[in-house]
Amino acid sequence: MNHASPASAVTGTPAPQFSEEDIFAGHELGKLTVELTRPIASQRDLSIAYTPGVAQVCRAIASDVTVADTHTWASRLVAVISDGTAVLGLGDIGPKASMPVMEGKSALFKTFGDLNSIPIVLDTTDSDEIVETITRIAPSFGAINLEDIAAPRCFDIERRLIEALDIPVMHDDQHGTAVVVLAALFNAVRLVEKDLAQLRVVVSGAGAAGIAVSEILLAVGISDIIVLDSRGVLSAAPGGANPFKADLAGRTNPRDVTGGLREVLVDADVFIGVSGGTVPEDYLATMASDAIIFALSNPDPEVMPDVAARYATIVATGRSDFPNQINNVLAFPGIFRGALDARARRITLAMKIAAARAIADIVGDDLSVGQIVPSPLDPRVAHAVAAAVIAEATGTVAE
Repeated sequence: MNHASPASAVTGTPAPQFSEEDIFAGHELGKLTVELTRPIASQRDLSIAYTPGVAQVCRAIASDVTVADTHTWASRLVAVISDGTAVLGLGDIGPKASMPVMEGKSALFKTFGDLNSIPIVLDTTDSDEIVETITRIAPSFGAINLEDIAAPRCFDIERRLIEALDIPVMHDDQHGTAVVVLAALFNAVRLVEKDLAQLRVVVSGAGAAGIAVSEILLAVGISDIIVLDSRGVLSAAPGGANPFKADLAGRTNPRDVTGGLREVLVDADVFIGVSGGTVPEDYLATMASDAIIFALSNPDPEVMPDVAARYATIVATGRSDFPNQINNVLAFPGIFRGALDARARRITLAMKIAAARAIADIVGDDLSVGQIVPSPLDPRVAHAVAAAVIAEATGTVAE
Protein backbone atom coordinates (compact mmCIF):
# COMPACT_ATOMS: atom_id res chain seq x y z
CA MET A 1 0.00 0.00 0.00
CA ASN A 2 1.14 3.52 -0.73
CA HIS A 3 1.48 5.49 2.48
CA ALA A 4 2.56 9.10 2.95
CA SER A 5 4.49 10.25 5.99
CA PRO A 6 5.08 13.98 5.67
CA ALA A 7 7.43 15.49 8.19
CA SER A 8 5.11 18.42 8.75
CA ALA A 9 2.46 16.07 10.12
CA VAL A 10 4.51 15.45 13.26
CA THR A 11 6.62 18.59 13.62
CA GLY A 12 4.88 20.75 16.19
CA THR A 13 5.63 23.84 18.18
CA PRO A 14 7.56 23.20 21.39
CA ALA A 15 5.42 22.22 24.34
CA PRO A 16 4.90 25.08 26.80
CA GLN A 17 7.29 24.90 29.72
CA PHE A 18 5.90 25.11 33.24
CA SER A 19 6.60 23.58 36.61
CA GLU A 20 4.35 21.96 39.19
CA GLU A 21 4.70 25.16 41.19
CA ASP A 22 3.41 27.16 38.20
CA ILE A 23 0.41 24.85 37.90
CA PHE A 24 -0.62 25.10 41.54
CA ALA A 25 -0.05 28.86 41.57
CA GLY A 26 -2.35 29.16 38.56
CA HIS A 27 -5.16 27.42 40.44
CA GLU A 28 -4.69 28.95 43.91
CA LEU A 29 -8.05 30.19 45.28
CA GLY A 30 -9.67 29.06 42.03
CA LYS A 31 -9.79 30.59 38.56
CA LEU A 32 -13.07 32.50 38.80
CA THR A 33 -14.59 35.53 40.44
CA VAL A 34 -17.76 37.61 40.10
CA GLU A 35 -17.61 41.15 38.74
CA LEU A 36 -20.32 43.80 38.97
CA THR A 37 -21.76 45.27 35.79
CA ARG A 38 -22.32 48.55 37.65
CA PRO A 39 -20.56 49.85 40.77
CA ILE A 40 -22.27 50.23 44.15
CA ALA A 41 -20.52 53.36 45.37
CA SER A 42 -23.31 55.51 46.81
CA GLN A 43 -26.59 55.30 48.68
CA ARG A 44 -28.39 55.83 45.37
CA ASP A 45 -26.50 52.91 43.79
CA LEU A 46 -27.41 50.70 46.73
CA SER A 47 -31.07 51.67 46.59
CA ILE A 48 -31.26 50.85 42.88
CA ALA A 49 -29.28 47.60 43.01
CA TYR A 50 -31.04 46.28 46.08
CA THR A 51 -33.96 47.47 48.17
CA PRO A 52 -36.18 49.31 47.41
CA GLY A 53 -35.39 49.50 43.68
CA VAL A 54 -34.99 45.79 43.07
CA ALA A 55 -38.57 45.15 44.11
CA GLN A 56 -39.86 46.92 41.02
CA VAL A 57 -37.93 44.58 38.75
CA CYS A 58 -39.14 41.58 40.74
CA ARG A 59 -42.76 42.71 40.32
CA ALA A 60 -42.23 43.22 36.60
CA ILE A 61 -40.86 39.67 36.22
CA ALA A 62 -43.74 38.27 38.27
CA SER A 63 -46.14 39.94 35.82
CA ASP A 64 -44.14 39.09 32.67
CA VAL A 65 -41.50 36.37 32.99
CA THR A 66 -39.76 37.51 29.79
CA VAL A 67 -38.48 40.58 31.66
CA ALA A 68 -36.05 38.20 33.37
CA ASP A 69 -34.34 37.69 30.00
CA THR A 70 -33.34 41.36 29.84
CA HIS A 71 -33.07 42.32 33.50
CA THR A 72 -31.23 39.38 35.09
CA TRP A 73 -28.14 37.50 34.02
CA ALA A 74 -29.93 34.13 34.00
CA SER A 75 -30.69 34.06 30.27
CA ARG A 76 -26.97 34.50 29.50
CA LEU A 77 -25.64 32.24 32.24
CA VAL A 78 -24.43 28.68 31.61
CA ALA A 79 -24.34 26.01 34.32
CA VAL A 80 -21.31 23.71 33.98
CA ILE A 81 -22.42 20.59 35.84
CA SER A 82 -20.62 17.33 36.63
CA ASP A 83 -20.80 14.39 39.00
CA GLY A 84 -17.05 13.80 38.66
CA THR A 85 -17.34 10.28 37.27
CA ALA A 86 -15.44 10.64 33.96
CA VAL A 87 -12.95 13.47 34.38
CA LEU A 88 -10.37 13.85 31.60
CA GLY A 89 -8.29 10.67 31.65
CA LEU A 90 -8.55 10.48 35.42
CA GLY A 91 -11.85 8.62 35.58
CA ASP A 92 -14.18 8.61 38.58
CA ILE A 93 -12.43 11.04 40.93
CA GLY A 94 -15.53 12.49 42.57
CA PRO A 95 -17.13 15.93 42.65
CA LYS A 96 -14.59 17.88 44.71
CA ALA A 97 -11.63 16.68 42.66
CA SER A 98 -13.46 17.56 39.44
CA MET A 99 -14.03 21.20 40.41
CA PRO A 100 -10.76 22.53 38.89
CA VAL A 101 -11.90 21.18 35.51
CA MET A 102 -15.34 22.76 35.86
CA GLU A 103 -13.75 26.09 36.82
CA GLY A 104 -11.50 25.78 33.80
CA LYS A 105 -14.51 25.15 31.57
CA SER A 106 -16.15 28.30 32.92
CA ALA A 107 -12.95 30.24 32.25
CA LEU A 108 -13.02 29.04 28.63
CA PHE A 109 -16.68 30.02 28.25
CA LYS A 110 -15.78 33.56 29.31
CA THR A 111 -12.55 33.82 27.34
CA PHE A 112 -13.81 32.47 24.02
CA GLY A 113 -17.59 32.92 24.12
CA ASP A 114 -17.89 35.94 26.42
CA LEU A 115 -20.45 33.97 28.42
CA ASN A 116 -20.71 33.86 32.19
CA SER A 117 -20.98 30.42 33.69
CA ILE A 118 -21.00 28.77 37.09
CA PRO A 119 -19.34 25.42 37.86
CA ILE A 120 -21.50 23.04 39.86
CA VAL A 121 -20.48 19.58 41.09
CA LEU A 122 -23.08 17.15 42.39
CA ASP A 123 -22.48 14.68 45.20
CA THR A 124 -24.56 11.94 43.61
CA THR A 125 -24.23 9.51 40.72
CA ASP A 126 -27.91 8.59 40.70
CA SER A 127 -29.42 9.57 37.36
CA ASP A 128 -32.82 10.40 38.84
CA GLU A 129 -31.26 12.65 41.48
CA ILE A 130 -29.08 14.41 38.91
CA VAL A 131 -32.01 15.06 36.59
CA GLU A 132 -34.21 16.29 39.43
CA THR A 133 -31.48 18.55 40.86
CA ILE A 134 -30.69 20.17 37.53
CA THR A 135 -34.36 20.57 36.68
CA ARG A 136 -34.98 22.38 39.97
CA ILE A 137 -32.06 24.81 39.58
CA ALA A 138 -32.61 25.40 35.84
CA PRO A 139 -34.57 28.68 36.31
CA SER A 140 -31.26 30.27 37.38
CA PHE A 141 -29.64 29.56 34.02
CA GLY A 142 -29.95 30.09 30.28
CA ALA A 143 -28.26 26.82 29.32
CA ILE A 144 -26.86 23.62 30.83
CA ASN A 145 -23.42 22.26 29.90
CA LEU A 146 -23.08 18.70 31.20
CA GLU A 147 -19.50 17.69 31.78
CA ASP A 148 -17.51 14.57 32.67
CA ILE A 149 -20.47 12.28 33.41
CA ALA A 150 -19.69 8.64 32.70
CA ALA A 151 -21.38 6.63 29.97
CA PRO A 152 -23.93 5.19 29.62
CA ARG A 153 -25.65 7.35 32.28
CA CYS A 154 -24.68 10.51 30.41
CA PHE A 155 -26.90 9.59 27.45
CA ASP A 156 -30.00 9.07 29.56
CA ILE A 157 -29.37 12.16 31.72
CA GLU A 158 -28.90 14.41 28.69
CA ARG A 159 -31.99 13.03 26.93
CA ARG A 160 -34.20 13.47 29.97
CA LEU A 161 -33.02 17.02 30.61
CA ILE A 162 -33.54 18.02 26.98
CA GLU A 163 -37.10 16.75 27.25
CA ALA A 164 -37.73 18.40 30.62
CA LEU A 165 -36.24 21.86 30.07
CA ASP A 166 -36.92 24.68 27.62
CA ILE A 167 -33.28 25.83 27.53
CA PRO A 168 -30.30 24.39 25.62
CA VAL A 169 -28.70 21.31 27.18
CA MET A 170 -25.53 19.70 25.81
CA HIS A 171 -23.10 17.11 27.14
CA ASP A 172 -19.84 18.48 25.80
CA ASP A 173 -17.84 15.27 26.13
CA GLN A 174 -20.18 13.82 23.54
CA HIS A 175 -21.05 16.61 21.16
CA GLY A 176 -18.13 19.03 21.48
CA THR A 177 -15.79 16.19 20.57
CA ALA A 178 -18.03 15.05 17.72
CA VAL A 179 -18.27 18.53 16.21
CA VAL A 180 -14.51 19.11 16.16
CA VAL A 181 -13.81 15.60 14.82
CA LEU A 182 -16.25 16.26 11.98
CA ALA A 183 -14.64 19.63 11.26
CA ALA A 184 -11.21 18.00 11.11
CA LEU A 185 -12.52 15.23 8.87
CA PHE A 186 -14.12 17.72 6.45
CA ASN A 187 -10.70 19.27 5.88
CA ALA A 188 -8.74 16.02 5.97
CA VAL A 189 -10.74 14.52 3.09
CA ARG A 190 -10.18 17.68 1.06
CA LEU A 191 -6.43 17.13 1.35
CA VAL A 192 -6.44 13.42 0.52
CA GLU A 193 -9.12 13.93 -2.14
CA LYS A 194 -11.45 11.21 -0.93
CA ASP A 195 -15.24 11.14 -1.00
CA LEU A 196 -16.68 11.63 2.48
CA ALA A 197 -19.58 9.25 1.80
CA GLN A 198 -17.25 6.48 0.61
CA LEU A 199 -14.95 6.50 3.62
CA ARG A 200 -14.34 3.40 5.68
CA VAL A 201 -14.16 4.65 9.26
CA VAL A 202 -13.10 2.85 12.43
CA VAL A 203 -14.10 4.37 15.78
CA SER A 204 -12.23 2.83 18.70
CA GLY A 205 -14.19 3.50 21.87
CA ALA A 206 -17.93 3.29 22.49
CA GLY A 207 -18.28 5.66 25.39
CA ALA A 208 -19.70 9.18 25.34
CA ALA A 209 -17.34 10.53 22.68
CA GLY A 210 -17.25 7.41 20.51
CA ILE A 211 -21.01 7.11 20.22
CA ALA A 212 -21.50 10.84 19.56
CA VAL A 213 -18.75 10.87 16.92
CA SER A 214 -20.32 7.88 15.20
CA GLU A 215 -23.77 9.50 15.26
CA ILE A 216 -22.62 12.74 13.66
CA LEU A 217 -20.66 10.86 10.97
CA LEU A 218 -23.75 8.83 10.14
CA ALA A 219 -25.72 12.08 9.93
CA VAL A 220 -23.44 13.51 7.22
CA GLY A 221 -23.74 10.40 5.08
CA ILE A 222 -20.83 8.17 6.12
CA SER A 223 -22.34 4.69 6.28
CA ASP A 224 -19.30 2.41 6.52
CA ILE A 225 -18.47 2.94 10.19
CA ILE A 226 -17.23 0.21 12.51
CA VAL A 227 -17.30 0.92 16.24
CA LEU A 228 -15.36 -1.08 18.80
CA ASP A 229 -15.43 -1.30 22.55
CA SER A 230 -13.08 -3.28 24.79
CA ARG A 231 -14.62 -6.56 23.59
CA GLY A 232 -14.32 -5.87 19.88
CA VAL A 233 -16.79 -4.82 17.18
CA LEU A 234 -20.12 -3.69 18.66
CA SER A 235 -22.85 -6.29 18.42
CA ALA A 236 -26.57 -5.69 18.05
CA ALA A 237 -27.35 -9.02 19.73
CA PRO A 238 -30.29 -8.74 22.14
CA GLY A 239 -29.69 -8.86 25.87
CA GLY A 240 -26.71 -6.53 25.94
CA ALA A 241 -26.12 -4.46 29.05
CA ASN A 242 -25.91 -1.18 27.13
CA PRO A 243 -28.87 -0.39 24.85
CA PHE A 244 -27.07 2.66 23.41
CA LYS A 245 -24.27 0.45 22.08
CA ALA A 246 -26.75 -2.09 20.75
CA ASP A 247 -28.71 0.60 18.93
CA LEU A 248 -25.56 2.00 17.32
CA ALA A 249 -24.39 -1.49 16.39
CA GLY A 250 -27.60 -1.99 14.45
CA ARG A 251 -26.85 1.08 12.31
CA THR A 252 -23.11 0.55 11.68
CA ASN A 253 -20.75 -2.13 10.34
CA PRO A 254 -22.61 -2.65 7.04
CA ARG A 255 -20.00 -5.18 5.85
CA ASP A 256 -20.49 -7.34 8.97
CA VAL A 257 -16.83 -7.35 9.84
CA THR A 258 -16.05 -9.40 12.96
CA GLY A 259 -13.12 -9.49 15.33
CA GLY A 260 -11.12 -6.71 16.88
CA LEU A 261 -8.95 -3.78 15.91
CA ARG A 262 -6.58 -5.85 13.76
CA GLU A 263 -9.41 -7.05 11.53
CA VAL A 264 -11.31 -3.77 11.16
CA LEU A 265 -8.28 -1.63 10.29
CA VAL A 266 -7.62 -3.56 7.09
CA ASP A 267 -8.24 -1.08 4.22
CA ALA A 268 -9.76 1.48 6.61
CA ASP A 269 -9.49 5.10 5.45
CA VAL A 270 -9.97 6.68 8.89
CA PHE A 271 -9.11 5.67 12.45
CA ILE A 272 -10.66 7.71 15.27
CA GLY A 273 -9.41 6.77 18.72
CA VAL A 274 -11.37 7.81 21.80
CA SER A 275 -10.70 4.70 23.85
CA GLY A 276 -7.63 5.23 25.99
CA GLY A 277 -6.18 2.06 24.44
CA THR A 278 -3.20 1.52 22.16
CA VAL A 279 -2.83 0.55 18.51
CA PRO A 280 0.04 -1.74 17.49
CA GLU A 281 2.07 -0.31 14.64
CA ASP A 282 1.64 -3.37 12.43
CA TYR A 283 -2.14 -2.90 12.49
CA LEU A 284 -1.73 0.57 10.96
CA ALA A 285 0.29 -0.85 8.10
CA THR A 286 -2.85 -2.52 6.73
CA MET A 287 -4.85 0.72 6.40
CA ALA A 288 -5.72 2.20 3.01
CA SER A 289 -3.37 4.61 1.27
CA ASP A 290 -3.63 8.27 2.28
CA ALA A 291 -5.09 7.20 5.61
CA ILE A 292 -6.34 9.59 8.29
CA ILE A 293 -5.56 8.91 11.96
CA PHE A 294 -7.14 10.85 14.82
CA ALA A 295 -5.61 9.46 18.02
CA LEU A 296 -7.46 11.54 20.57
CA SER A 297 -6.90 9.95 23.97
CA ASN A 298 -5.21 12.22 26.49
CA PRO A 299 -2.56 12.47 27.69
CA ASP A 300 -1.41 9.35 25.83
CA PRO A 301 -2.70 9.01 22.24
CA GLU A 302 -3.59 5.53 21.02
CA VAL A 303 -0.57 5.87 18.75
CA MET A 304 2.06 8.60 18.87
CA PRO A 305 2.05 10.97 15.87
CA ASP A 306 5.54 10.06 14.66
CA VAL A 307 4.51 6.42 14.41
CA ALA A 308 1.10 7.19 12.91
CA ALA A 309 2.70 9.39 10.23
CA ARG A 310 4.54 6.37 8.82
CA TYR A 311 1.20 5.06 7.61
CA ALA A 312 -1.13 8.06 7.38
CA THR A 313 -1.14 11.30 5.44
CA ILE A 314 -3.15 13.17 8.09
CA VAL A 315 -2.54 12.74 11.83
CA ALA A 316 -4.31 14.52 14.67
CA THR A 317 -4.32 14.20 18.45
CA GLY A 318 -5.98 15.87 21.39
CA ARG A 319 -2.70 17.37 22.61
CA SER A 320 -1.52 20.94 22.26
CA ASP A 321 2.12 20.02 21.67
CA PHE A 322 1.42 18.36 18.30
CA PRO A 323 -0.20 19.79 15.15
CA ASN A 324 -3.90 19.31 14.53
CA GLN A 325 -5.17 19.46 18.10
CA ILE A 326 -8.79 18.33 18.14
CA ASN A 327 -9.96 20.34 21.12
CA ASN A 328 -13.54 20.86 22.32
CA VAL A 329 -12.83 24.53 22.99
CA LEU A 330 -13.15 25.05 19.24
CA ALA A 331 -16.83 24.12 19.53
CA PHE A 332 -18.63 24.62 22.81
CA PRO A 333 -18.18 28.39 23.46
CA GLY A 334 -19.54 29.28 20.04
CA ILE A 335 -22.29 26.66 20.08
CA PHE A 336 -23.67 27.89 23.40
CA ARG A 337 -23.20 31.55 22.45
CA GLY A 338 -25.07 31.01 19.21
CA ALA A 339 -27.87 29.04 20.85
CA LEU A 340 -28.35 31.72 23.50
CA ASP A 341 -28.16 34.60 21.01
CA ALA A 342 -30.77 32.85 18.86
CA ARG A 343 -32.93 32.14 21.94
CA ALA A 344 -32.97 28.51 20.84
CA ARG A 345 -34.64 25.99 23.16
CA ARG A 346 -32.55 23.12 21.81
CA ILE A 347 -29.09 22.53 20.36
CA THR A 348 -29.98 20.44 17.34
CA LEU A 349 -27.97 18.04 15.22
CA ALA A 350 -28.18 20.52 12.34
CA MET A 351 -26.64 23.22 14.55
CA LYS A 352 -23.76 20.91 15.45
CA ILE A 353 -23.06 20.10 11.79
CA ALA A 354 -23.20 23.82 10.94
CA ALA A 355 -20.71 24.46 13.74
CA ALA A 356 -18.37 21.82 12.33
CA ARG A 357 -18.48 23.38 8.86
CA ALA A 358 -17.75 26.80 10.35
CA ILE A 359 -14.71 25.47 12.22
CA ALA A 360 -13.41 23.77 9.07
CA ASP A 361 -13.92 26.90 6.97
CA ILE A 362 -11.82 29.05 9.33
CA VAL A 363 -8.67 27.24 8.18
CA GLY A 364 -9.18 28.50 4.61
CA ASP A 365 -6.01 28.90 2.56
CA ASP A 366 -3.87 27.73 5.49
CA LEU A 367 -5.13 24.17 5.04
CA SER A 368 -2.27 21.65 5.11
CA VAL A 369 -1.48 18.23 6.52
CA GLY A 370 -0.24 20.00 9.65
CA GLN A 371 -3.24 22.32 9.96
CA ILE A 372 -6.68 20.81 9.41
CA VAL A 373 -8.33 22.74 12.26
CA PRO A 374 -7.70 26.27 13.53
CA SER A 375 -5.79 26.97 16.69
CA PRO A 376 -7.90 26.83 19.88
CA LEU A 377 -6.62 30.37 20.51
CA ASP A 378 -7.85 31.72 17.16
CA PRO A 379 -10.26 34.54 18.12
CA ARG A 380 -12.31 34.07 14.94
CA VAL A 381 -13.55 30.61 15.82
CA ALA A 382 -16.21 31.25 18.48
CA HIS A 383 -17.73 34.10 16.44
CA ALA A 384 -17.90 31.96 13.30
CA VAL A 385 -19.41 29.02 15.17
CA ALA A 386 -21.95 31.23 16.91
CA ALA A 387 -22.94 32.83 13.60
CA ALA A 388 -23.40 29.40 12.00
CA VAL A 389 -25.52 28.18 14.90
CA ILE A 390 -27.67 31.32 14.83
CA ALA A 391 -28.16 30.98 11.08
CA GLU A 392 -29.23 27.36 11.44
CA ALA A 393 -31.52 28.16 14.37
CA THR A 394 -33.20 31.13 12.68
CA GLY A 395 -33.09 30.15 9.02
CA THR A 396 -30.87 33.08 8.11
CA VAL A 397 -27.46 33.27 6.42
CA ALA A 398 -24.34 33.22 8.60
CA GLU A 399 -22.30 36.40 8.43
